Amino acid sequence: MTLWMMVLCVALVAVGYVFWNYQAIKRLEEGTEDMQELGLIIREGAATFLKTEFRSIAMVVAVLAVVFTLVIESTSGITFLLGAAMSSIVCVLGMRSATYANVRTANKARESLSIGETVKVALMGGSISGLSVQAFGLLGFVLVLILFGGINPDAVSHGLVANLECNPGIMRLTTYSLGCSIVAMFNRVAGGNYTKAADISSDILGKLRHDLPEDDSRVPNTIADFIGDNVNDIAGNCSDLLESFVATMTASLMISVTVYHSAIIKGISGITSATLNATLAFPVSLAGLGMLSCLVGLGYAQLKKMGDNPAHELDLSTWISAGLTIVLSLLACRLIFRSDVPLYDEFRLGWLSPWLSAVLGIASGVAIGSITEYYTSTEYSPTQKLAEIATEGEAFVITKGDAIGSRSCLAPILVIGIALFVSGKLCGTYGIAISALGMLAFVGATVSIDAFGPIADNAGGFAESCHLDEKVRAITDKLDAVGNTTAAVGKGFAIGSAAFATVSLIVAYVGNYTTSGSEPILNIASFVVIAGGIIGGALIEYFSAVLTDNTIESARKMADEGDKMLSIPGVLEGTVKPDYNHMIHLAAKEAIRCMLMPSMLAIAIPVVGGFLFGAEFVGGLLVGATICAIPRAIFMGNSGGAWDNAKKYIEGGNLEGHGKGSAAHKAAVTGDTVGDTRKDVVGVALDIFIKMMSTVANTLAVVFSNITLIH
Repeated sequence: MTLWMMVLCVALVAVGYVFWNYQAIKRLEEGTEDMQELGLIIREGAATFLKTEFRSIAMVVAVLAVVFTLVIESTSGITFLLGAAMSSIVCVLGMRSATYANVRTANKARESLSIGETVKVALMGGSISGLSVQAFGLLGFVLVLILFGGINPDAVSHGLVANLECNPGIMRLTTYSLGCSIVAMFNRVAGGNYTKAADISSDILGKLRHDLPEDDSRVPNTIADFIGDNVNDIAGNCSDLLESFVATMTASLMISVTVYHSAIIKGISGITSATLNATLAFPVSLAGLGMLSCLVGLGYAQLKKMGDNPAHELDLSTWISAGLTIVLSLLACRLIFRSDVPLYDEFRLGWLSPWLSAVLGIASGVAIGSITEYYTSTEYSPTQKLAEIATEGEAFVITKGDAIGSRSCLAPILVIGIALFVSGKLCGTYGIAISALGMLAFVGATVSIDAFGPIADNAGGFAESCHLDEKVRAITDKLDAVGNTTAAVGKGFAIGSAAFATVSLIVAYVGNYTTSGSEPILNIASFVVIAGGIIGGALIEYFSAVLTDNTIESARKMADEGDKMLSIPGVLEGTVKPDYNHMIHLAAKEAIRCMLMPSMLAIAIPVVGGFLFGAEFVGGLLVGATICAIPRAIFMGNSGGAWDNAKKYIEGGNLEGHGKGSAAHKAAVTGDTVGDTRKDVVGVALDIFIKMMSTVANTLAVVFSNITLIH
């Protein structure tokens, strides 16, 4: 209990820092009258969309909370609601802070003409998103442990109606995680549709049909695009990473109980409740110390005087957060796994084993970010060569971008595979979960740097739409280029962390449905498991197709509607303002319409599969979906990121004789348009899809093991 209270205090300090930054952002000046007007439109449009979306989410959440209380565990409905509430708070807070920070970032560039001072405003806005992810996720998690008395490995409970026995402590954490998952899923699907339908239609209208500058305010879809950056890249990403963070903590504690039970039943000598308590304490300590490290890393970046190379300073804050997490977790590991605590045989290097597993996860997160940066940044050859080949036309751009995306899959998956293998060898299944949590232990810093991207992007939009000085646009363009890379790295990190989280959830799931005393094994040679695996892989392709079709259809409608507005006399001339609100409402309407079906697939698939074919079939389903989703998501994210930055490379005048408006630029715009759906809709939704299926499966494992219709 003392440990939980200490972690709770750290979470509350982080929450306090978040709100202090939020108030500091609001106190900054917004700039000219045009900037204030545009800022208000974006803020109100984003808020309206979230309100509409949350009305739909609330109905689904309420129904599921009642079902869980009646069928699964009598208090699980409450923890499910708490998870949904925490995820929702983070979404709203992150989006509100971003919509305040974007206009103030542009104004700071206008007033100071300093890159260093402007970066600090954008990073302050991003840190609100990043730290709130870790602070609120951990706050709810620890509250569940404190309010309900932690985890008793021998406790048994059931629903108010059904009499299916389960461990109440584990079930409360699982349903808390599922509450976070369902909000994340809806946010990713709806937010991705909103932002990319607006973005694609804006590019088609402005750059291809009417040869207008990017972010030109005459294009009515542009303002909806600005809103979409906040809805998806901020709100959606916050809920996504919060869910990964919570899911890995939950999996760590579930596996701790499973391993302990297995050791006791096998009669392994020396294992006591002290062993269980230590394995339960370390994951929560790791998460709390990681959050403390993020406060230090981001605080350093805020206090340090920044120069003209913001990328270096942003990277440094991440390195400080990761390095401090490593040092502090070593001290915590020594204190928790002290000499009088009996250890499992799987801990090959004694008390160091859990810490080394965590370090493997941390190193993997940094490595995956670096690999993603190599394949998507304008500083490296893959994106530069992609820009150069744009002179040959659209077909070459698309083919080369696909090749970059495919080539980029191998290295991060090798990192993930090796880290999982080594951590498993070092520390057994517990080590796999700790490695996953290690990667997410400093998620507050990574999300903060990621959120910097859309804020900088929006600031550039303000500079263009509000006709600010060219020097201001030069500053915001530089920040935008850095932001594109941080966003791409953030997507790579989100996908990598999802892979780790899902593997740990699958390991936990197998332990949950395995008969007490038996070795938790998923027999991959079983025809039931193979059938599930094949279907799981096919579902990934189907899910990707549904999201792509929905986004393209919405973009087509918005482009046609925008064309009608541009045909109104005076709009193209700039003397009449288009009806921005009409386009904003159209984007929101389309996003909500396309949200429900693909989101509910993640819930329905494991439920139907489990009731019809049993727990092993669902295990195969999860493995097949995960194996297909991880490379698919990396391919989507990195090919899209490379196309986006190849376009930016040309627009920056780096390709002699081929600037804005040239044939090469238009070919790069085509590639960027194709990549928009890949990186910001499909790629980022695949990771939450596999995590949510795994969380649903863990919640219902006890049901699947007792009720199967087809034997």
